Amino acid sequence: MSSQTKQKKIVLFTSPGCKWCTVVKEYFKKNGLKFKTIDISKDAKAAQDCERHGCRGVPVVLIGSRWICGFDQKTIEKTLA
Repeated sequence: MSSQTKQKKIVLFTSPGCKWCTVVKEYFKKNGLKFKTIDISKDAKAAQDCERHGCRGVPVVLIGSRWICGFDQKTIEKTLA
């Protein structure tokens, strides 16, 4: 029996030139986490979704159904645990 649990789905909302978006990407890669990236400057609906969940800027991390505004490493780790 495999002890590996299925990773929760991660979506990272970014925009061009966002320093913290790069920091989050590096964090996910370093920890072997798969994630999908959505550029809110090209996707108006995604930008509206972020705003609707109280996030006024990027990065925004969506893990499962949990919205996290900014790079909040502790919250990300807790949500993935």
